[in-house]
Amino acid sequence: MSGGHPALDATLLRQFLVERDVPVVGDLRIDLISGGKSNLTFSVRDDESHWVVRRPPTSGLTPSAHDMNREWAVTSALQSTDVPVAPTVAIDSDGDVLGAPFTVVGFVGGQVIRTADDLKSLSDNDVERNIDGLVETLARLHDVDHVAVGLGEFGRPDGFAARQVKLWARQWGHVKTRELDDVDRLVAALSERIPTDTRNTIVHGDYRVDNTIISADDAGVVRAVVDWEMSTLGDPLTDIALMCVYRRPGFDRVVGFEAAWTSDRYPSVDEIAQRYATRTGRDLGDWDFYLALANLKLGVIAEGITHRARAGAASEGAETAAEATAEFIAAGLGQLSGATRG
Repeated sequence: MSGGHPALDATLLRQFLVERDVPVVGDLRIDLISGGKSNLTFSVRDDESHWVVRRPPTSGLTPSAHDMNREWAVTSALQSTDVPVAPTVAIDSDGDVLGAPFTVVGFVGGQVIRTADDLKSLSDNDVERNIDGLVETLARLHDVDHVAVGLGEFGRPDGFAARQVKLWARQWGHVKTRELDDVDRLVAALSERIPTDTRNTIVHGDYRVDNTIISADDAGVVRAVVDWEMSTLGDPLTDIALMCVYRRPGFDRVVGFEAAWTSDRYPSVDEIAQRYATRTGRDLGDWDFYLALANLKLGVIAEGITHRARAGAASEGAETAAEATAEFIAAGLGQLSGATRG
């Protein structure tokens, strides 16, 4: 079978699909779409069908990350909603086939706007439509009745913000490549400012333009939201805040290239937040807390990328991603002191 990859055995995958009554015509052709910093994503074709397979990285795993069962649960539940997701096909939840869990979903055509060069294909009107489509899609996700779609036990939404602070502090302990006292300072400051008036929804946990597939013909139409490995039930303001903090220029160092999402062609953090507030009709609460928490999360994510690179999961820019960590942590501290915006 052609186009294989060390992390995805074509023979084993074909057997897995056939055993689950998925029609397979001819050999499988496998190509790596993306990988290294997050789950590995593969394009898989036979003579008639086109799928996408996702599995965790082959090294440097950390607790709670790369959760294939989580991705499967939420995307399966969202099939009946107006939140666009890829059609689910099959899952190996135990990792019996490849030695790690993986999911198979239908391929969704369109375009992914990931790099600054990708963004050049969009006119200013396209970019305006795109941000409206992104905000609208996130608002639709937060409008879903999670109990009605079978996700009532998907997470523990009560006390979500406090647990997020503890989670990312704990994650820092797993991935830190050096000591950084400001992380402890930020965790302490956040712990003293946990919001009490919150609502609970499905949250994506990693929402930005390149975690969507948009229509090739209309940048305002999101055809699928992807990369659900961090999804759970919790405070929706954590989603919009992280979406905004990803706009910081330091994110380019995290991903190792000039990202589309950091471009000044997109609206400012404040404008994106206001569009979300207007669309949902909801108050943004202690917005500085949410931005500070998002900065903590992204700082730890940056550190984790370098941690995994040193464990063998090499990818472009991964060894230097942690150079951005201090910037995000400092921004979080500044947010809580009122010294920064966004």
